[in-house]
Amino acid sequence: MKTYQDLMIEMGKGQDSLFSFIETAISEHKSSEAYKIALDASNYDRQQNTTIINYVKYIYNSLKIKTVDTLASNNKLCSNIFHRLNTQRCLYSLGNGVTFTKDSTKERLGKSFDNQLKDGAYKSLIHGLAFGFWNNDHLDIFDFLQFVPLWDEETSKLRAGIRFWQLDSDKPLYIRLYLEGGSIKFVKRKGKKIEEVEQSKYLRIVKSTELGGVEGIENENYQGFPIVPIWSNSLHQSTFVGMKGKLDAIDLISSGICNDVNDFSEVYWLINNASGMDRRDIAEFRARLKFDHVAIVDDENSSVQPFTQDVPTGSRVETLNYLKKSIYEDFGGLDVHEISATSTNDHIDAAYQPLDEEADDFELQLIKFIHNILELLGIDDEPIFKRNRISNQKEQTDMVLSASEYLDDETVLKKLPFVSIDEINEILKKKEEESANRFNEDINLVNKENDEDDEDSNKIIDRNQKKEE
Repeated sequence: MKTYQDLMIEMGKGQDSLFSFIETAISEHKSSEAYKIALDASNYDRQQNTTIINYVKYIYNSLKIKTVDTLASNNKLCSNIFHRLNTQRCLYSLGNGVTFTKDSTKERLGKSFDNQLKDGAYKSLIHGLAFGFWNNDHLDIFDFLQFVPLWDEETSKLRAGIRFWQLDSDKPLYIRLYLEGGSIKFVKRKGKKIEEVEQSKYLRIVKSTELGGVEGIENENYQGFPIVPIWSNSLHQSTFVGMKGKLDAIDLISSGICNDVNDFSEVYWLINNASGMDRRDIAEFRARLKFDHVAIVDDENSSVQPFTQDVPTGSRVETLNYLKKSIYEDFGGLDVHEISATSTNDHIDAAYQPLDEEADDFELQLIKFIHNILELLGIDDEPIFKRNRISNQKEQTDMVLSASEYLDDETVLKKLPFVSIDEINEILKKKEEESANRFNEDINLVNKENDEDDEDSNKIIDRNQKKEE
């Protein structure tokens, strides 16, 4: 494992030592246990269970030699449970995006911040760790499979990193070394040494003229390192750890059931008193029977009787149900089959309790990440998550409306289950406009009534004056 201190030592020795350090760091990273887990987890996330895909059936012949069983069915079914559970955990917290106490904060972070945060959060769940790079005016995400973190040995903070990517084995390998003072880009072509391509700082400040033209561009750096780690949980490990065995068992049992059904779906025929038939006669008889569906037996002592086999699946189906339930319990996921259409909010809340507990841990890691990004930008604010959950909306709405006289409009809207966070400001704005319009209408009505009263008063005064005359 290479560290930030190792990098500083090698940089002090010259360019050749730096090149050698970068290649060694990438090689060690790709051979590490964490990288192998992340790579395996990525395959399962794409519904490509490597265990079941590489599974081969063998049989032993009469000489006890192991050979591949080419006659048996070999369906390979890969479940989507791993992707489903991680999607649920990620979108439960981030499905409605993230908001802040100050409206200006979201504007500073840019329109793509919510989407990039979801991407980084999901990759952290799969790989155990992802990285967010604040790139001048927006957030970019690096996953663990393409980024080598260089931690500080003393403070354990991330102080540098190496990002690497390559389209194919015969294409150039591109590398970018991220330091606190800027980044350096390298390229390694096939059969050649690493070459330095460019150096750049992180911030590009464009100075404009009064007429709207460009006066100049200045490059600056942040006060801290602009790449921040996103951990998936307090254990700092992938959600794949501990789940692989059960996922493999589910896929193997599911595939086994389908293979058995396929292998034993044939009808077997028992022909009595036909010992004189050779293999050719039997094959011809079977072919004619499958085509005509009728067999004629001349000898009264002969008979043809069909047999079928029932595949025993009951115990395996029970095992599958047990494994699926066990995975949801271990992961802290919500199994929607545990909730019925008539469930009260108390029952729904109880079903959500494991997911809430895991979400608390997950959101704690997201809050730490967001705080570090805000600190880079000099912003003091707090992120707010609105969890994306189902509920008995009628029951919850009735409860909120019954307490509405004690609450302000904004709080009532936040508590209503069918109103999203993004809609609240627009609804409040429209309500203010409606109130202002009603107020203006009332003022106009009062003024009109006053004008009419003044006209009536003037008429009375005129009549009185005429009478006096």
